Amino acid sequence: MTENLNNVAPIEDFDWAAYAEGDSYSKESKEKLTESYDNTLNKINDKEVVTGTVTSMNKREVVVNIGYKSDGVVSMNEFRYNPNLKVGDEVEVYIESQEDKKGQLILSHKKARASRSWDRVNAALENNEVINGYIKCRTKGGMIVDVFGIEAFLPGSQIDVKPIRDYDIFVDKTMEFKVVKINPEYKNVVVSHKALIEEELEQQKKEIISKLEKGQVLEGVVKNITSYGVFVDLGGVDGLVHITDLSWGRIQHPDEVVKLDDKINVVILDFDNEKKRIALGLKQLTPHPWDSLSETLKVGDIVKGKVVVIADYGAFVEIAPGVEGLIHVSEMSWTQHLHSAQDFMSVGEEVEAVILTLDRDERKMSLGIKQLKPDPWEDIEQKYPVGSTHTATVRNFTNFGAFVEIEDGVEGLIHISDLSWTKKIKHPSEVTEIGAPIEVQVLDIDKENRRLSLGHKQLEENPWDVFETIFTVGSIHEGTIIEMLDKGAVVSLPYGVEGFATPKHLVKEDNSQAQMDEKLEFKVIEFNKDAKRIIVSHSRIHEDLADDSRKKGNNKRTGGRKDGGNETAAAIPAMERTTLGDIEELAALKEKLDSQKIEALNKKVKQEEAAKEAKAAEAKAEEVKTKTEEVKAETEEVKAETEEVKAETPEVAETKAEVEAEETTSEKPKAENKAETEEPETDKE
Repeated sequence: MTENLNNVAPIEDFDWAAYAEGDSYSKESKEKLTESYDNTLNKINDKEVVTGTVTSMNKREVVVNIGYKSDGVVSMNEFRYNPNLKVGDEVEVYIESQEDKKGQLILSHKKARASRSWDRVNAALENNEVINGYIKCRTKGGMIVDVFGIEAFLPGSQIDVKPIRDYDIFVDKTMEFKVVKINPEYKNVVVSHKALIEEELEQQKKEIISKLEKGQVLEGVVKNITSYGVFVDLGGVDGLVHITDLSWGRIQHPDEVVKLDDKINVVILDFDNEKKRIALGLKQLTPHPWDSLSETLKVGDIVKGKVVVIADYGAFVEIAPGVEGLIHVSEMSWTQHLHSAQDFMSVGEEVEAVILTLDRDERKMSLGIKQLKPDPWEDIEQKYPVGSTHTATVRNFTNFGAFVEIEDGVEGLIHISDLSWTKKIKHPSEVTEIGAPIEVQVLDIDKENRRLSLGHKQLEENPWDVFETIFTVGSIHEGTIIEMLDKGAVVSLPYGVEGFATPKHLVKEDNSQAQMDEKLEFKVIEFNKDAKRIIVSHSRIHEDLADDSRKKGNNKRTGGRKDGGNETAAAIPAMERTTLGDIEELAALKEKLDSQKIEALNKKVKQEEAAKEAKAAEAKAEEVKTKTEEVKAETEEVKAETEEVKAETPEVAETKAEVEAEETTSEKPKAENKAETEEPETDKE
């Protein structure tokens, strides 16, 4: 008792203030008690991952004890990937803060998982282990999966072995996955659920394929439909029913026959053990429509059907389900000029046709629709005799002519040489155009080959019969150069005729070359009626004049004294008579041409329709007057040339005077000797 009293603190050391507040511990006692309590707790630091135990949980929060003086609270959303979480489970948490403003321990399970997730993901890929993941939401091409706190991508093709039509049914579900790919650079992770299923199915496929036989009928479920066929699930292995094996009839798409998830019976057509491919058939379970085709059906019968396919070469018509015939484009119209099948019919159209061939063994049939109409070529010679005139429609052009259609099925060719009498046509488009009407005359009929030879120019009289009398060789006409070529030039002559002149015949009197659109006088040097060719020359005109002048000069020097002068004087009226005679003949031929071509040639010459006879007469008079003036001008030129010749040869005149003087004195022998002596000198000069 006495010892205990000795240990009592002196009254002066007693903390009366603390005692008054109800605190019986001294300051030192508090420190000791606090130290002993702290030793019972775990030492933790902020920003580290520790392991805790779930002590309680509700729909919103999970309480985790990490051995600290207070428990931490974690949101339930961070445990969505683990729906089996329960009290007593150990979980990893990340210490965000030991105390917040309210003194609460702040923990995060999501950050704890993220801090160690990459190590776990890499380990799962290396060890090929199965992991759990929570499907958070749907994204383009697949799903987003929470794996160890990392958002991984689950492609739509890797969800299941069957095609997925509704991705939303997998959202908010926890499933097993395998890590199939990691991209450390972009922190991307790809997972697959299909890989787990395929491992199981692979064994099932081997067992199923080992039991397959050709011709075996199995039940399956339509798994997928494509434009080329249907995939059928045979209980762990897929087979393909090609679109051509779905129905005996022609179909546009497989969904016309089957739908997704339909249970159907299929027959095994073929299979490949190595590639694990199975070819299935559906139509083979029903008899072929050709086997039930009526025995009374024969060639020549008229049948009805629906156009199912149109190609460039023809159209396929279905006359019964699975029984089709081909109407070739050549059997759609009697015309020889082949058109496209689309010009005659369209898909889905009901048509009538005649059976042309029928092969039940090969299951082929050819049809025709033109046979329903009479053949226009049967009486072609009566309807379109040679020489008859008709109106046709231009259908096509070629380099050698134009194809025209007189009526449906009757076509003919107008050769390019039969388009015009006078113009040289290089292409039919210079005369007409496609779709335009044109008057034609039947020239020849080839009934066996179904060909008509037609002409357009034959509707007019052949003007070359008249041209033969106008453009005689040696005649001179005014022409205009309308086209320059390498080998010469095309010259437009009167009455719409064209002539041709080579380069050497285009040289003018001043040695310059004639140019485009230049009007000149041309001399006809060749006329070929059969070839419809006129060769003209401008150079020949002044060349001939020069030759005539030289010849006349030589004649004056060599032809005698008196006779030479008389010939020179007589040349002028002779030339006048010849030229005027040609003009009168030309006028007479012009009248003849006008009577033969009443409208055609008058339009080309005068371009006037009213008062044709009066204007034609005036034109003739003017032309004769013009020609007369030209002849007079030419005559004057000849006279001038003659005077020049006389002036250029004074010795000839002196000789003539001497001869006359000698004749007067009757010294003829002497004069002749003198003339013989002087003639060589004149020739020399």
